[in-house]
Amino acid sequence: MPTDINKAQRRRIWLTVAGVLLFMTIIVAGFVNRIQMPRVMTAAEMKANGLYLFETPRDLGEFSLLDQRGEAFVPERFEGAWTLVFFGFTYCPDVCPATMSFLNGFIKELEGTEAEETRVVMISVDPARDTVEQLSEYVPYFNEDFTGVTGEFLELHRLATAMNTPFRKVPGQGENYQVDHSANVVLINPRGDYHGFFKAPLDLGKMKVTYRSARALWER
Repeated sequence: MPTDINKAQRRRIWLTVAGVLLFMTIIVAGFVNRIQMPRVMTAAEMKANGLYLFETPRDLGEFSLLDQRGEAFVPERFEGAWTLVFFGFTYCPDVCPATMSFLNGFIKELEGTEAEETRVVMISVDPARDTVEQLSEYVPYFNEDFTGVTGEFLELHRLATAMNTPFRKVPGQGENYQVDHSANVVLINPRGDYHGFFKAPLDLGKMKVTYRSARALWER
């Protein structure tokens, strides 16, 4: 009989110790995880690092364009993921290829759900030359998952204005004209709203931490 009591006591002690150890493990794991997680930057800190966020994201309104596959590109295409939008053109000699290469490098820096939930879209500011066929050759050169968009000039101009990225054709250059445009990268949230923008010149390290903070702030 005493032996049975001792066994029961030892079992209760073992269960108590196991419970305490499990509790301590959970607490330590949570603490370590919080230490390892990057601190979410404030809006002011993000601005100082080049990301300008709006207190209230802006609805872009309706638009109807085409992607490099000839498929309709409408507001719903922005929904369900974070989208980085760059306004450029395929005949651009420097800023556009440099920015597209930068965005490819940025995407490759992302991991896990960040990479899965991030898209890149280049919207043309030169629809006269940037046909669907032209974009289908140009955009995948930088990354096969990137999307190129073109369409009617007025539709493109209206969307660019909504995203505060004006552009204009440089006059007096004949057929080999250039287009003045912003080098900023627009940030669209998963609801399809204009969330903010990364101001040029872009910095890979700063953009990565500010993008991560913007996502974390949004998910709170």
